[in-house]
Amino acid sequence: MKGRVLARTHCSVCDHPGLREFQWVEERCYRRCPQCFATLMDPAGWLSEEDERAVYALHDNRPDDPRYRSFLGRLAGPLLEVLPPGQQGLDFGCGPGPALAGMLEEAGHQMALYDPAFFADTSVLARQWDFIVCTEVVEHLRHPLAVFQQLDQMIRPGGWLGIMTCFQTDDDRFAEWYYRRDPTHIVFYREATFQWLAEHFRWRIIVPRKDVVLLHKTA
Repeated sequence: MKGRVLARTHCSVCDHPGLREFQWVEERCYRRCPQCFATLMDPAGWLSEEDERAVYALHDNRPDDPRYRSFLGRLAGPLLEVLPPGQQGLDFGCGPGPALAGMLEEAGHQMALYDPAFFADTSVLARQWDFIVCTEVVEHLRHPLAVFQQLDQMIRPGGWLGIMTCFQTDDDRFAEWYYRRDPTHIVFYREATFQWLAEHFRWRIIVPRKDVVLLHKTA
């Protein structure tokens, strides 16, 4: 399988044309972008959409699980510090158990849900929101730049985009990294990747802790 022509030549995060081969792992090729430093699985290694949804259905993310709520609090805590009271938000890619939306509602915000597999009401994508949250979503995106463009259009000026995904930091351990071993994870971001996105969309960026990014649409 090594040595065949790869399907992807442009970075799906920043559209840079100079992707470089990074590593082969388990007959999957991963490529590195020299502009935004994202690491991308070649499309030949992607699961089918049916198989991908079957993996999602195995996730046990119950809204009443205190450990899961603590995990989501890594994003909810910093986000709640910057949100004014009574905002309208969207949990984008909420999955079957929208625990984060429930936590933000408990804090006094109004929440809507969207997930193509579990909450597929696309009407919520046709309006603007005070804030949008994406937890454990962006690593699954087949066309991330297009989705970030869509999210930017869906956020009101002055609004926030909160993202949680595990930053890729250690090239030497990439092959054995638990996050890479999930076959539905096809895009891996570094903090520098979000810095590029912030500059591209003219967002103000805050990284309150590892794996959490807050992006402020200032205009």
